[in-house]
Amino acid sequence: QVQVVESGGGSVQPGGSLRLSCAVSGVSSSTTVDMSWPRQAPGKERELVASNSSSGGSTSYKDSVRGRFTVTRENGKNTVHLQMNNLKADDTAVYYCNAVFSRIGVRMGELWGQGTQVTVSS
Repeated sequence: QVQVVESGGGSVQPGGSLRLSCAVSGVSSSTTVDMSWPRQAPGKERELVASNSSSGGSTSYKDSVRGRFTVTRENGKNTVHLQMNNLKADDTAVYYCNAVFSRIGVRMGELWGQGTQVTVSS
């Protein structure tokens, strides 16, 4: 059974740091997994914060987090981390991990993590 499990999050003061992790398990070796981090703040639409390709070589960031957030992928694993530094109140949201599965370049499906709350407040 394929699972997407998030960890991390919590509360921090402005300027602080947090690290989120997302681990995908139960995937065959022939399946590639592209992973991304959308977030949703109260009363706002969901927005994509960062993404990471299955090879780990390609990452992208929302303009407002570039230079503060970093996505890393563990070598040979479907586990990614989102390091968030210099956090701002506007970063407060529920952060989700999204995993898109493909085989031989064909999209097979996607799964979402359970979401984790990040609160930035003084």
